[in-house]
Amino acid sequence: MTHRDPYGYPLTTSDDAAAAYNRGLLDVLRLRRGAVDHLAESIAHDPTFALGHAALALLGHEMCLPIDVPARMRAAALHAHRAGERERSHVHAVGAHLEGDPGPLIAHLAAYPLDALLLSSAVPTIAFAGVTEVPSEAWAIVERCRPAYGDDWWYAGLLAFIRQEQRRYDEAMDLAVASLAVEPGAGHSAHARAHAHYETGDHEAGLAWMDGWVTGDGATIDSLSHFSWHAALHELSLGDLDAVRRRYETQLRPEGARGCRALVDSGSLLFRWALTPGATAVPSLDEVISATGPDTMERPATPFLAMHVAVALLAVGDTAALDRLAARAAQHDHPTQREVVAPLARALRQMACGRHAEAATALAALAPEVRRLGGSDAQREVVEEARIAALLRADRWDEARALLDERLDRRRSPRDEAWQASASARTGMTAVRPG
Repeated sequence: MTHRDPYGYPLTTSDDAAAAYNRGLLDVLRLRRGAVDHLAESIAHDPTFALGHAALALLGHEMCLPIDVPARMRAAALHAHRAGERERSHVHAVGAHLEGDPGPLIAHLAAYPLDALLLSSAVPTIAFAGVTEVPSEAWAIVERCRPAYGDDWWYAGLLAFIRQEQRRYDEAMDLAVASLAVEPGAGHSAHARAHAHYETGDHEAGLAWMDGWVTGDGATIDSLSHFSWHAALHELSLGDLDAVRRRYETQLRPEGARGCRALVDSGSLLFRWALTPGATAVPSLDEVISATGPDTMERPATPFLAMHVAVALLAVGDTAALDRLAARAAQHDHPTQREVVAPLARALRQMACGRHAEAATALAALAPEVRRLGGSDAQREVVEEARIAALLRADRWDEARALLDERLDRRRSPRDEAWQASASARTGMTAVRPG
């Protein structure tokens, strides 16, 4: 009997292993808890199941999970010969991706567009950092697969995320809502909706919807801390720092996070909270760094993680670690590590040493390249906010005010308005916003 995945592709394995793998795959696509356990169950049933090993390697690499990634990839490669052509291509694509080569994965998706796990990994969303540094290339990968999926609820959520990245927010919202109507717990769709609310400055409605979703249809989501981060971002934008503190204490404390989530969600929130006008008694990032662990802090697997490591090290003033990060990145095989991570770490080290004018200049020069780090616009804003802080601390008020004007042109934010008022007061100007 031929076993198949949820999108109809054959699986070369046993009955029990195929069933466990399919449960794990659907958990990944829904962002639901249990994915890793089910995938591990699949190779317990069949230790020769190549796709089970490859999936665990992929999740371990992307999410900083306690998985022996090299061992899983060795097993996947060892057993791939007994599988079908699609499965062999899948394993090769995962292995190349983990080595920093996106070509085989992109080619695989051209041949097998319904390989949903790899299509999900191609786009920088919650679980994955993406396979290309050029957003339009990631968008094109998803668009090329559209005829194969039709009105599939999962694909609609992925496309919704692409649409909000393209700043087509109405389309993103429509796609996300349609997907959630079919699958109310669809994590990618909820994520796209969260971004659409944030990027349009729809903070009150976005916050109310998110709070309802995470305690209702989204309660089984594996990455709940990221959705809590989205809610906290609305509260931060509104300047409600008491609500941010409550959110952190009840939902975002680092000891409750899994994998890299303490660094990416809790750490970035604490950094941005500390920069906010009027912020007091913001918790230290020491617990975030401890929860993240020395392996990720010393050797972040992706440029996206390296960005968050650099920000955390700035927050705790660890200039020696920033030096090590910059030195390793400068010698890295990956060009983004050399060309973006290394100068970012050096710029943030300048901030940590109080050389704010130099840091601001370096961050301004780096701004066009920040997209290459991966993640979403909302996540990469942490670099922009470090630049604003450097400008303000360097008394470069006009430049800070201009940058804040650009942000306020993108969306409403009482927090940015307070920042702008501070900069305007120093320049003797009145901050005026339309409407």
